[in-house]
Amino acid sequence: MTFTDYCINILLSIILIVGCYQFYFWCQRRTWVKTRRYHSPIDEAIPFQPWWVWIYSFLYYPAIIYLNLLVSDSREFTYMAASFILLLLLQMVFFVLLPVETPTHWRDHGKRDGLSVRFLRFVQKYDKSSNCFPSMHTSVAMLTAMYAMPYVGLWGLLFPILIALSCAFTKQHYLIDLPAGAALGLGVFYIAN
Repeated sequence: MTFTDYCINILLSIILIVGCYQFYFWCQRRTWVKTRRYHSPIDEAIPFQPWWVWIYSFLYYPAIIYLNLLVSDSREFTYMAASFILLLLLQMVFFVLLPVETPTHWRDHGKRDGLSVRFLRFVQKYDKSSNCFPSMHTSVAMLTAMYAMPYVGLWGLLFPILIALSCAFTKQHYLIDLPAGAALGLGVFYIAN
């Protein structure tokens, strides 16, 4: 592939990410069945560590865009993009038919301040407390890692692990959401390939 091909693929990836996230936000505004909350002492025991928001937000998108540098031709890019769209569609089924939200007190940061807390509040203005199960961050990270592993080896798994930790420590997800998201991402990878 030429430099121009890579630039076009990166541009298309950015458009797909921004465009596909509109479906994620659509699910947040549509509740067809009662939203559930889980009450787990293990989840409550996980400490709130707002600095993880930087991993949650800024490691996520560059890693996905990095995949564009690994593809060898347009066909590979198209199939990879299609697998991410399939993952989104499956996530939407869960979000609409089995909606789960985090407890309100997880988003009440009280008098805490600082750059990390302020940025997390900004993220939470758009990323509501619903659409928890399975974790879309973790499923996308796992799918990304599976595509990257032929090039970076098992180091690729560090990406979904860090994203899952960031989901837990920012209190954006329950623990059960994380392996469920990883399994969904892995499943879509095997279906698509």
